[in-house]
Amino acid sequence: MPLNDLLTLLLLVVALFISTPLLGRYLAAVYGGGAAPGDRFFRPVERRLYRLIGVREDAEQRWTSYAKAMVAFSAVSVALLYGLQRLQRFLPLNPTHVGNVSPLLSLNTAISFVTNTNWQSYTPETTMSYFTQMMGLTVQNFLSASVGLALAVCLVRGILRSASSTIGNFWVDLVRGVLRILLPLSILIALLFVAQGAIQNFSGSTVVHTLDPTVTHVVNGHSVSNATQSIPGGPFASQEAIKILGTNGGGTFNANSAHPFSNPTAVTNFLQIWLMLSIPFALAYMFGALANNRRQGWTLFLAMFVVWFSASFVAMASEANGNDRLTRLGVSQVSSPVQSGGNLEGIEVRFGAGVTGIFAASTSGTSTGAVDGQMDSLTPLAGGVALLDMSLGEVSPGGIGVGLAGLLVLALLAVFLAGLMVGRTPEFMGKKIQATEMKLVVLYILVMPAIALTGAAISSVIHQGVSSIENPGPHGFSEILYAFLSASNNNGSAFGGLNANTPWFNLALSACMWIGRFFLAVPVIAIAGSLAKKKTVPVTAGTLPTDTALFGGLIVGVTFVVAGLTFFPALALGPLVEFLTH
Repeated sequence: MPLNDLLTLLLLVVALFISTPLLGRYLAAVYGGGAAPGDRFFRPVERRLYRLIGVREDAEQRWTSYAKAMVAFSAVSVALLYGLQRLQRFLPLNPTHVGNVSPLLSLNTAISFVTNTNWQSYTPETTMSYFTQMMGLTVQNFLSASVGLALAVCLVRGILRSASSTIGNFWVDLVRGVLRILLPLSILIALLFVAQGAIQNFSGSTVVHTLDPTVTHVVNGHSVSNATQSIPGGPFASQEAIKILGTNGGGTFNANSAHPFSNPTAVTNFLQIWLMLSIPFALAYMFGALANNRRQGWTLFLAMFVVWFSASFVAMASEANGNDRLTRLGVSQVSSPVQSGGNLEGIEVRFGAGVTGIFAASTSGTSTGAVDGQMDSLTPLAGGVALLDMSLGEVSPGGIGVGLAGLLVLALLAVFLAGLMVGRTPEFMGKKIQATEMKLVVLYILVMPAIALTGAAISSVIHQGVSSIENPGPHGFSEILYAFLSASNNNGSAFGGLNANTPWFNLALSACMWIGRFFLAVPVIAIAGSLAKKKTVPVTAGTLPTDTALFGGLIVGVTFVVAGLTFFPALALGPLVEFLTH
């Protein structure tokens, strides 16, 4: 395995262990209800925004009002983004003169970006104007990420409060997430990307003459190339920043983060991997800080970390080793500063196959969906890792906000199972976990597999689904399964061999994205409301400690058991068969 790949993974680990407590403490201050860094600047802006939208900062909501506000806000956002795409040729900032987006594709894209999925069934540089990209898609990158943060924060409040009928105010949480966290960090990141060479302008395409010697004409006695190339311009760095930080993933180029205008150097590539992991991991620390139990936060962090690190290492090793048959023939052996052998098909050679494996495991583990190589070109084992990451519910560490929320739901399931084993009413953070909470936990666990597997099964037998497969056999099934897992988990990445811009897939995946976001979010908010009403019970000798490595291992075990029992047959028909036959 190349040393470069191992060093990249090691540096990521170091960066995460440094950034997690720093960012986690800041998140705890922002959402903790007291003084927070930057109050002198942010508080006046917040007050004006609250007056503008008619919100009282001190008026908290019951869980039903919180859920209604979240769903209603997202539904209105879908309608506005749909209209923006349907009218974009009449709007400004359209130097490349792209036309209006078709109705079904507009619906799919609107739901995709509002649900933080960022699934793209289109070529961005030839479909969306700069106005749509910035005022529509980029705005939703901020808002949908902040909605995810709000989901995690309201569940944390529900767990930590005692005998409370409220869990916070959705509008306040939404504003704070954008204003205090996502916006300032995105500005800083965009400047770093520009410094590394990412493009940031409002120019259209620039036509230049190439050095192609085969097509020339003579000017003043010198041969000049007649061949031309169109070089795109646009606000790429700013959109790349929030796309990665907010675990959104929707790029301004079809090549996504493999494009040198958005991800120009190995430094920016490393930053992108770290950035998509930074907030999800820091949220675990935030939970411990708000609970005044740092060990509890580190326990959740380590549960996330073990799954992410294992997936990243396996994907990295698989990509670095490549296909043994090709290696024996010398086909995949190359020599470059970052790459020596391995799987090179569909890989951006600036970064190398092993690093692409780390990126793939991170993007599928965080519901980001961004890619720095072709996911469809991954080795069967690395592609299987990406599918497994999503089948776990993307809690390794998961998307911004939803990752922590999902892991806490699995923690409730873990303490319930432990309670059954010892014959004691299960407790988590001083709250008894009873029938109401467990019904909601089961609903949360069942929704995603039900829609993902049902959609994949139907698409595997109907003509509208099978006709979109480019690669028949187990890999073709993997392409369909990946699409529905990606949509149902609000991930957004894809195996590129599937033509998803069809009426069937636009509608089916739209339904999966909406259900996968809000049919899981509402049960989480209901759990928060149910737990907030309960009084905290004192710790006794029989209380199961939930801030230990043993409990962290129990969460990981429960996560794999639930996903394994649900998805193993489907994974066996796709990536496992392909791995064993190649």
